[in-house]
Amino acid sequence: MSYPKTEVKMSSEPVSKSQAEPVQKRLCSNLFLSIKFFVLCHSLLQLAQLMISGYLKSSISTIEKRFGLSSQTSGLLAAFNEVGNTALIVFVSYFGSRVHRPRLIGLGAVLVAAAGLLMSLPHFIAEPYHYDHVNLDLPQDSGSSLCLLSQAPALALTSALVSTPNNSSCALYSEAPQIVVVGLMFLAQTLLGVGAVPIQPFGISYIDDFAHPSNSPLYLGILFAVTLIGPGLAYGLGGLMLRFYVDIDRMPEGGISLTPKDPRWVGAWWLGFLVSAGAVTLTALPYFFFPREMPKEEQELGFRKQILPSLDDKGESSLIKSGAGNSPDKEKYGEAQIAPDLTVIQFIRIFPQVLLRNLRHPIFLLVVLAQVNMSSMVAGMATFLPKFLERQFSVTASFANLLIGSISIPAAIVGLMAGGVLVKRLQLVPTRCATIGIAGSLTCLLLGLPLFFMGCPTHPIANVYGPSTLPENGDFLNCTQLCSCSKSDFNPVCDTRSHTEYVTPCQAGCTGLQGDPGQGSVVYTNCSCLLSGIRDSSVTSGSCESSCSHLVFPFIILVSLGGAVASITHTPSFMLILRGVKNEDKSLAVGIQFMLLRVLAWMPSPVLHGSAIDTACVFWADTCGMQSLCRYYDHDLLRHRFIGLQFFFKLGTLVCFILVFIILRQQEKEAASYRSHHGPVSQEEKLVLSSEKRSGESRV
Repeated sequence: MSYPKTEVKMSSEPVSKSQAEPVQKRLCSNLFLSIKFFVLCHSLLQLAQLMISGYLKSSISTIEKRFGLSSQTSGLLAAFNEVGNTALIVFVSYFGSRVHRPRLIGLGAVLVAAAGLLMSLPHFIAEPYHYDHVNLDLPQDSGSSLCLLSQAPALALTSALVSTPNNSSCALYSEAPQIVVVGLMFLAQTLLGVGAVPIQPFGISYIDDFAHPSNSPLYLGILFAVTLIGPGLAYGLGGLMLRFYVDIDRMPEGGISLTPKDPRWVGAWWLGFLVSAGAVTLTALPYFFFPREMPKEEQELGFRKQILPSLDDKGESSLIKSGAGNSPDKEKYGEAQIAPDLTVIQFIRIFPQVLLRNLRHPIFLLVVLAQVNMSSMVAGMATFLPKFLERQFSVTASFANLLIGSISIPAAIVGLMAGGVLVKRLQLVPTRCATIGIAGSLTCLLLGLPLFFMGCPTHPIANVYGPSTLPENGDFLNCTQLCSCSKSDFNPVCDTRSHTEYVTPCQAGCTGLQGDPGQGSVVYTNCSCLLSGIRDSSVTSGSCESSCSHLVFPFIILVSLGGAVASITHTPSFMLILRGVKNEDKSLAVGIQFMLLRVLAWMPSPVLHGSAIDTACVFWADTCGMQSLCRYYDHDLLRHRFIGLQFFFKLGTLVCFILVFIILRQQEKEAASYRSHHGPVSQEEKLVLSSEKRSGESRV
């Protein structure tokens, strides 16, 4: 007995040293040959990728203030990542499995991370943020925009110079540097779209290729569930980062006299891009170690039957399964994969034929139009809802993002899950799917009606909005002219007695101040130009609070409920698309669907919403004679146009689903008539009965 012990003891040390490294290599190699590990990596990558693309929307109003952009320009910036994505997404169908998919996913993720770093670059190359003056020669303090009415004549000349920024200071705000900064952000958005092209399609196809056929739907469900958390994290990250001052890395001496509630506050928008880019980089590394092909998973998960969607009562497959008689390659990669020797030129020539063939199906066309309307609503809301909450209810950008990330996004996730459960449990046929679409879009429409009335009109703003703009207030205008107030200054103050706001203390005729600027508690005194007529009174720093701030929670709850109900229709409408085209066109029809959603919804919708918001502006900032961002809006007009545009898209969704239901009922009647003469009819035959049959239809 002692001999074996001694033998083991003697051999244990050299074995552990000599074989530790090979064992670790084998374990690492086995890890990268596991489809489960790939699902984990891809879930984290798509979460990080959506976080970096969604972060811009959470900080859109902050970027507008920092670089003087209109809402139309910022909407175009938010939509620009779809340009690079749409231009290349079609070729994913052509390349299919011909490339090393994991490495291409990794390269795309690296490009996404580089785009995130490029988005933050304007902060480092631009001048520090000056919240009081365009004139950089003047100090940034609370007393720099006081009225100089009582000063000596010599100082009157100085005040005149203040009213018009000099050429040297305006040179720093010339158009060329602004174009460079904005151009960098547009370039970054384009790279973000290009980098995202291979991530989702190649990842899904890779999972479907090497997972057990019964496990693939479960893995894809896990992938989508984890991915949906990304937008919520993006808004949460925005809520956290915007609490820090934009120039936290280069604070001026003596600090700043701003708080997050000050309308001039600009948060550290660029920090979120650095954090997101780091997360994408970390999740991209494993993809360079996955093989081009891995062994097919052989073991079926024991609990899959409790999760997977079942076949409907007619034996039609769910959205993840392939149609009967179709090979996996044909189903996944479309018709271009049926003939693998096609060149890129041949594929480009064939694609328009396949596109037109799918657009001739009325169900496919109408359901895609319904999704276009719904996606347009979501795109506009996701981009500008934080800004809308800031303006309408006087909340900070950080708080608005936290509301959306903690209430609206989780509600949408619940809606998506509920839609999938309905399709699974109720075994919905196409007509019932259309019924859910009608019910969901109608409920969303009704929930949006109260939003038109949840808000308050803009409070009076001296010489901008309200009674002060009338001709009888000439005394006020003469008073402010004697102060030689600068047109480029923006340091709002509020007369709490009359609830009137002034663009600067100078316009209120204030000559003194009290309080601690570092704590944001500043009171301007000796104000002689107040519309209330009270001389030598005082005003407080900051904009006047909205009298409707208490409505922000009911508003966001209604918006979230509408988003949850609208999300319920996603899976049923997806089923309608799959069952509204022929089996050989299903895969490419899904690709066409996403392409149309990008071109018709995600690209134009933020620009449309931004343009609608700009039309409600009543006071534009003047930067060296150039119009930049909007300082004040007509709140009623802003609410009616923003919510009205949302209402228009909701109504379009409802109309499309009603037309789909009518066509499906007509198909059922035709099928019943056909069945009475020829026997049972399949879903494929319904499509033939409902459309004109073309004898010379081309096939790949």
